[in-house]
Amino acid sequence: MTSMRILVGSVYGGALLTARAIKESLETEGHRVTVLEHPVLEDITGNEDALLVCTSTTGQGEVPANLLPFYVDLRDRLPQQPGRPFGVIVLGDSSYGDTFCGAGDLMEEALSETAARKVGDTLRIDALETMEPEAEALPWVRQWLTQL
Repeated sequence: MTSMRILVGSVYGGALLTARAIKESLETEGHRVTVLEHPVLEDITGNEDALLVCTSTTGQGEVPANLLPFYVDLRDRLPQQPGRPFGVIVLGDSSYGDTFCGAGDLMEEALSETAARKVGDTLRIDALETMEPEAEALPWVRQWLTQL
């Protein structure tokens, strides 16, 4: 079974609830899942677990405040993670136009700069279309796990 760490960026709790639903569902199937609500760089440098970013987008396509220190540290220090698999689930609101799901793009770019390996396509969940993001996230994450 897979060991994974979910890096959460949440504004109003939707991304955190989604991450917790993923954890609960996958753990019943034997996976080891750690949800990190306030991740720090050391949460990813001392292991080889797959990484899943589950974040909302705030402001004009920005990373939420609880994930921002991790993001800044990741960009500043660039700890090399060659080949480490990661995926991205990002929640946003398409009425924001060009900045829709921007936090996911920022996290993907930062992880790619560490030589981590993106697995699968980013799941972009639009708040204008989906009231329960976990309903979209659970099938996506099961498919993502098969690609690791």
